[in-house]
Amino acid sequence: MAKPTKNTFLFSIDLEDVRLRMSDGLHFKPRVEELTEQYLRFLDKHKSKATFFTVGDIPEQYPSLVRSIISEGHEIACHSDKHISVSSQTKELFKNDLLQNLENLAKAGATDIVGYRAPVFSITEKTAWAFDILAELGFTYSSSVLPAKNPLFGWEAFGESPRIVSDKLLEIPLSVRGSRFLNVPFSGGVYFRVLPMPLIRKGFLEHFSKGLAVTSYFHPYDIDTEQESFMHPGINNSWFYNRLMYFNRKNMFERLEDIMNTFDCKIITYREYASAFNGKK
Repeated sequence: MAKPTKNTFLFSIDLEDVRLRMSDGLHFKPRVEELTEQYLRFLDKHKSKATFFTVGDIPEQYPSLVRSIISEGHEIACHSDKHISVSSQTKELFKNDLLQNLENLAKAGATDIVGYRAPVFSITEKTAWAFDILAELGFTYSSSVLPAKNPLFGWEAFGESPRIVSDKLLEIPLSVRGSRFLNVPFSGGVYFRVLPMPLIRKGFLEHFSKGLAVTSYFHPYDIDTEQESFMHPGINNSWFYNRLMYFNRKNMFERLEDIMNTFDCKIITYREYASAFNGKK
């Protein structure tokens, strides 16, 4: 396998429907299919294939969406079954959650799954045992570590470069930049919507100049300008964080186009990147 193209952008979608994690979520409009279609058209425009880290209730609720993603040549990977942080699970519960995720995906036609992303990037030094379970189940890569201090989960000592963490399992950490006092994942989610573009461009430039791929994460809701306003799950009912959840969604694709044009990025799947990385060993 050839070395990944210069300026590799590991664009990825954490494919989940936040409504399904809320007690009254089904009262709100279903938006996931329409929003995912917008991402697919963006990727098609750039003749690119990306990775969709998929929660277990997506293939249950939207099996045709999973089949559509596969039919267009994109990668489906695991994002857990119930979207519960790794730190909240025992080893047995973690393994069972993975197996259920794989089973649900298989029912929708997604087989030969080799990639995993932990909810909220929740693999840390204390839960590194998860790597062994992933390797045992045949996964070849994970993208589950935020290598910086973080209010939720972070593994600062992991470092910015991908590395083998168990058997042949490659961990591809989330890209971060800044100072030792503020090191943030500039290329994903709310950070990509909120941070000034010069800072984001600098993050991409620094990583590409080191020969590192830029890893990212986006959600369907990150581009949703029509969603009703509600308190998002998992943010402890914080009005401040909830406001950020809606901030600057309308400019997401404009920002993505800026990055693609500025750096002539090449988007590839995590699977392709992991195969090329292992091929260099």
